Amino acid sequence: MTEISSMVISHKKAKVEEMESAWHGDLDGLLHSLYKHEFVHECVVLKTCNRVEIYVVSPKSNSVLFSFAKEMGASTHIVEFYGHDESLEHLLRLAGGLESMIVGEDQILGQMKDLYATSKKAGTTGKVLDTAFEKAIQVGKRIRNETKINKGSVSIGSAAVDLAEDILDGLTGKSVLVIGAGEIGVLVAKALAEKDIEAIYIANRTFKKAEEIAYELGGHAVRLDDVQTYLEGADVVISGTGAPHYILTREMVEKAIENRNRKLLLIDIANPRDIEESVAELDIVELCNIDNLRVISERTLKMRKEEAKKAEAIIQEEINLLNLQYKRQRADRLIADLYRHVYDVRIRERQKAVNRLCAYHTIGEIETEVLDDLTHSIVNKILAEPTKVLRQAAELGNEEFLDVVSRIFCLERDKVRVEKIKPGCVDELNRVSEKGNS
Repeated sequence: MTEISSMVISHKKAKVEEMESAWHGDLDGLLHSLYKHEFVHECVVLKTCNRVEIYVVSPKSNSVLFSFAKEMGASTHIVEFYGHDESLEHLLRLAGGLESMIVGEDQILGQMKDLYATSKKAGTTGKVLDTAFEKAIQVGKRIRNETKINKGSVSIGSAAVDLAEDILDGLTGKSVLVIGAGEIGVLVAKALAEKDIEAIYIANRTFKKAEEIAYELGGHAVRLDDVQTYLEGADVVISGTGAPHYILTREMVEKAIENRNRKLLLIDIANPRDIEESVAELDIVELCNIDNLRVISERTLKMRKEEAKKAEAIIQEEINLLNLQYKRQRADRLIADLYRHVYDVRIRERQKAVNRLCAYHTIGEIETEVLDDLTHSIVNKILAEPTKVLRQAAELGNEEFLDVVSRIFCLERDKVRVEKIKPGCVDELNRVSEKGNS
């Protein structure tokens, strides 16, 4: 059977630079590059500041993902490959915030929704991955509603602010420059708004977006071209844009500290990085990146240990439901083929009967409708019990029984390609199992 497989590169095994080197090109380009592979039926790519994950539905998943990892130039020691069951569990854990650097953070759920929507819009998903990702998103919401795993400092943005507080012994009276008004930038700005700081400056490529956030949080909007001016007066700079190049170069930072005698703290939470690494060599500059947030992560993990246990229990419960859903889908594909096959026979035989009757006398609409209802009813009554039995066999994982039925009626099972069913078949399929032989 064609199942899900995945490859994961994350902060657990890879450093920032290793994740950067494992990513080439834009999201749409990678999606289509994957999807055009002859053995890839469905695919989704997740890319955030601290992970790159690829999910595929393929009969040769391992070889496809191995070759892709090789093409990406990813070192084998940072890549994890998962089979179907592992992929499902990982996906649900990811949505629940259990795989994040900051356990329970909310940002990953929104990122998953957006990236899954991108793949769906690109036409690279199908029934198998749709089922998995819809379940994962639902589970992510349930965990946050039923546990306190997302309470406190739960995002990379808020963790960056906590790190700044630790390093500077508080942010009271400090001036902070936030570069980037995307999702991460907004989280940083909101976390800062709760602190007793002197001023918040929001810089962004789109000035209007910077103005909106600054207005909402009582800060000041800055044009990206004017960052140099505000850099000179800032105590802390937190940068998290999606730019493919450096936003702050060594030359810019050197100029900013020419006439200054206090520390300048730079926190780079972007991937690719926003700040040139060599600025760390400057005397009064301290540069931190995503790797430094691991300290915050460990502290947060300890605080949320009990809530994580509750989340784990929810995930196990939902995985069982998801596997049951997949089993039912396998039976439904077989049942749909069976109905399609029998309906074709019904239509042909009904037409033969009409033709024979027409040879003796004229057949009107009423007679034709009676024949149609009769053959329709016979098919439904005959298939009612087999439908229930097939679904029960699927739920019990009795693949051998499903294969025997498939061979007896010369049906194809487990097709990834979705075929149209004759009008009324889907409704009948859902009604028959309830009506039985009544």
